[in-house]
Amino acid sequence: MAEDAGKRVLPLETIDNCVGQQVWIIMKNDKEIVGTLRGFDDYVNVVLEDVTEYEVTADGKQTTKLSSILLNGNNICMMVPGGK
Repeated sequence: MAEDAGKRVLPLETIDNCVGQQVWIIMKNDKEIVGTLRGFDDYVNVVLEDVTEYEVTADGKQTTKLSSILLNGNNICMMVPGGK
């Protein structure tokens, strides 16, 4: 059966399709975080695994590796599926 070309996809549905995949997240504090999306809730609080956090500081670009992280949805500006 062909999908309806005019079908609307809700934002949470788009995020749900990314579970298990790598995402790139830009935070309000100018940090950028790349990791595998493991879960989220209705407030877009997200859990990531195999995380790399990028931050520009006065000393230059700082990279931090983490096994997992919980991000507050209020601090997320943008989430890019398949981000690298």
